[in-house]
Amino acid sequence: MNRPMKWPGQQAGVALVVVMWLSVLLAIVVGSFAIVARTENLQARHLFDTTRATYAAEAGLHRAVFELRNPDIESRWFADGRTYTVTFGDAAVEVQVTDETGKIDINVADEFVLGALFDSVGVEETERDLLVDAILDWRDPDDLVRLNGAEDDDYEAAEYPYGAKDALFDTVTELQQVMGMSYELFVQVEPAITVYTGRARPDAAFAPREVLMTFEGMSPELADDYIQQREQIEEYGVPLPVLPDGTEAVARAGSFTYSIRSKATLPNGAWSVLEATVRPGGALQGRPFRIIRWKDS
Repeated sequence: MNRPMKWPGQQAGVALVVVMWLSVLLAIVVGSFAIVARTENLQARHLFDTTRATYAAEAGLHRAVFELRNPDIESRWFADGRTYTVTFGDAAVEVQVTDETGKIDINVADEFVLGALFDSVGVEETERDLLVDAILDWRDPDDLVRLNGAEDDDYEAAEYPYGAKDALFDTVTELQQVMGMSYELFVQVEPAITVYTGRARPDAAFAPREVLMTFEGMSPELADDYIQQREQIEEYGVPLPVLPDGTEAVARAGSFTYSIRSKATLPNGAWSVLEATVRPGGALQGRPFRIIRWKDS
């Protein structure tokens, strides 16, 4: 039986094709390793930078507490939300301090203050009335249902796994459990509310923009103008501009509970933000302040 002859040229061609495919395969493997190595390097660099930024943001928090405890009232930081810029290493740290008395305490605010809060973020009248009464039913100790409120039977009918608390709010985030409160709406009102003051009315001297918008006759333009004028005051005991509803306030030294927002940014753009509510003063283990709420990026 005659077999076809394989010429040397044909064998060389096959070998060349095999070598080319092996070269391509090797290039793919090397390229894959290079991509993996670069990705891991970038991830490690990102983690390192964000860690540095996080510690710088924490340094901003400690600096804020130090300035709030400054015995020199003329140089003490104002807790009205104005921005203070400090440096920590090569990081630029922006720190904002807000006295909690400038916020609306959802444990004691009446239906008018709560209603104004929801009006300020554009909630429709019907939904506003439902939310206000549901909040009041949540925190009161009885099981009597308000006109637009909700007690245990209403939560059960709506298939909630719990009923009305019939007690005060322990945290701000607990507001999300109230019937009718969506997460999107909670995010809008969160900067304006607190559970730490026991005051029925917020103090305009420290009120953030979200709270100023609840004052009668207030507009976004007037709120921004009021904040701008307030930040020009650099001495405690000075009267503040009169609000549209005739409310007068005086810049005082503040209370004992503060919300602090600290954002640290590195030269390469990496950043980290933390928000905390603190109480300066004696704490366990000799610490100069106590953290009662913590949220970071």
